[in-house]
Amino acid sequence: MMKEKFVVVLGTFDSKGEEHLFLKDRIQARGLGTLTINIGTKAQPSFSPDFDLFAAIQEEGKGRTLPRDEAIRDVVARAIDLVQDLHAKGKIAGIVSAGGGTGTHMGTSVMRVLPMGVPKVMVSTVAGKDMKKIVGTKDITMMHSVVDLLGVNSVSGIVLDRAAGAVCGMAREQWQPGERKKRIALTFFGFITRSAELVKQALNEKGYEVIAFHANGTGGMAMEELAADGYFDGILDLATHELADELKGGSCSGIGPSRLMPHPGAPIPRLVVPGGLDCAVLEFTRESIPVEYKDRKIFFYDFRSAIRLDESETIFIARQLAEKLNSAPAVYRVLIPLLGWSEADSKEGPLFDPALTDSFIKALKEKLNPEIPITEENFHINDAAFAESVARTMDEMVTGLKAQS
Repeated sequence: MMKEKFVVVLGTFDSKGEEHLFLKDRIQARGLGTLTINIGTKAQPSFSPDFDLFAAIQEEGKGRTLPRDEAIRDVVARAIDLVQDLHAKGKIAGIVSAGGGTGTHMGTSVMRVLPMGVPKVMVSTVAGKDMKKIVGTKDITMMHSVVDLLGVNSVSGIVLDRAAGAVCGMAREQWQPGERKKRIALTFFGFITRSAELVKQALNEKGYEVIAFHANGTGGMAMEELAADGYFDGILDLATHELADELKGGSCSGIGPSRLMPHPGAPIPRLVVPGGLDCAVLEFTRESIPVEYKDRKIFFYDFRSAIRLDESETIFIARQLAEKLNSAPAVYRVLIPLLGWSEADSKEGPLFDPALTDSFIKALKEKLNPEIPITEENFHINDAAFAESVARTMDEMVTGLKAQS
């Protein structure tokens, strides 16, 4: 199989040609074939690649006339088309690149079009910075170059050789999961860990495989992307907390408009629970409480703290959730634990406020399409009895949809 597939070595071969030629040689020394793709936009590549996209834009007369930003967009778009075509033909075993800020942007922009599971290794001089926008929801392995990339030396060579070894090791991996079970996507976060553990166990006992996602902004969006790709038979949104953090700019913000929306094509049943919708998690401690939150109920967690949403925020979130669910009433069900939505939202917890829970439920019911079932249960979200109810309801939704198809 590996003789038919290749590791793509992608990069700016005008400014980083020596480094990418070294990657090519080190991959081939490990017994794998390579395909080299030049995405440099300044000058001719320093070695002859298998695919020279700089030459392509030169032939059209664009290479010397396009502004730098437009040239970069052009060559990245061409690289994306090329890589997608190679993948569709079964030619890609993995992809590796190396670069600075621009090279990292270009390389990862191309890597992101490849599906989960295709090895992606990016050696970057800026990997020590916040990589949220660079990596996004994809399984890209970022490797800090530590030193700057100005040719291959006794230090950078070690890093690049290890990167070659990493992508080769991943490309050779042949593990396959066992029996294919129906998959349930499960969102959760730290404040409802006990609930997630109990729900997973209950669903496992019913024969499902549970795939968990940390509802931290990126995690929720990654779940939505995989759902759109057909990975799941059901979605259990146990943690819808991201809506609260998105509203307040909290730690788990960063969701897009597709979060909690239905997916085109085959409908995926989704059970929605207001897990964590009692609060927003912000980065402050008891020694640094922002002035505007000094009168709020606060749960001091670690270097972050959770504030209880006020009534206007609670009502806003309820209406926002209803609008999303109303887009496909047949897909959704809502299950609400009346005794609290997080470990801090309990009778003994610092965020407990039944009146705000009531306000949320009232606003949700007023806005929600009556075709969407809402079930209220006299449990806390972390209660074992609630977990059993969640698992049973999810099972009914999945098997019910299957019976109708």
